[in-house]
Amino acid sequence: MQKYLARRFVLAFVTLLAVSLIIFIMSRVSGDPRHIYLDDYSTQEDWDRMGVVLGLDKPYYQQYGLFLKGAIRGDLGESVREARPVTSVIWERLPATLMLGAVAFTLSLLIGVPLGILSAIKRGTPLDALGKLVALIGQSAPPFWLGIMLMFFFAVKLGVLPPYGKQDWNSIVLPAVTLGWYYAAANLRLVRSAMLDVLDSEYIKLARAKGVNSRTVILKHAFRNALIPPLTFAGVTLGALVTGSLVVETVFAWPGLGRLAIEALFAFDYPLLQGVVITFTLLYVIAAFIVDVLYAYVDPRIRYA
Repeated sequence: MQKYLARRFVLAFVTLLAVSLIIFIMSRVSGDPRHIYLDDYSTQEDWDRMGVVLGLDKPYYQQYGLFLKGAIRGDLGESVREARPVTSVIWERLPATLMLGAVAFTLSLLIGVPLGILSAIKRGTPLDALGKLVALIGQSAPPFWLGIMLMFFFAVKLGVLPPYGKQDWNSIVLPAVTLGWYYAAANLRLVRSAMLDVLDSEYIKLARAKGVNSRTVILKHAFRNALIPPLTFAGVTLGALVTGSLVVETVFAWPGLGRLAIEALFAFDYPLLQGVVITFTLLYVIAAFIVDVLYAYVDPRIRYA
């Protein structure tokens, strides 16, 4: 088990290192950062002094080393728009994104998994057809359109939910449903497919022939052995819900990292945008690492593979 965890940890570290290198290269390809800080009235002396401050007077490999050293220490530079450290800006917005992602992830599991199990058990019935219809609509509706429709119906017409912002506890309902709807539909289809494969296996037929209780067959034998594909998707979902919230946060003016990334992009605040990308990557890698650890407990054969 220790060797398995060590391999996954090394892989996660290499992924973060590769992403940091890509971010550094892209920041240099986009142009000299001094153009952001200095205006047309700056002198050559100001240009050279800023180059020393930003470490641009050194070779690229030394610049990358300084960038990596600062990132490890939590120093991601200073935001141009906010005129304060990038890490402090990200820490202010991070809780809102984590809250939105956690609620959307919970909704996607609470809706998708039970409906997927019921659809598999009731294969060929109207309930199965309804489940497939829900999955089709859920994976076809664009998030921005769904968000606008939910806002129009529940906020404008009915007036039961806030249309935007983080005003009260119920402000998270509309953005969480919008963000989690696609993944709930995907979970439904994936769980249904995995359950159908397991329910048709010989050991399930043997358990039924021995007179094992139907609920025990479904939950203990079938669902547990069908967990690997949904668990894989759950890890991808958890990372995607946190890192892929740009559209939803923009539509609902939710004060999270997704909206912060859009604001930084339009303000040409490259240090802040780099910090958000690194944070997104870190969250995604953590989610993937957690799933890899869960693999080893759900199916012990994986740790010896």
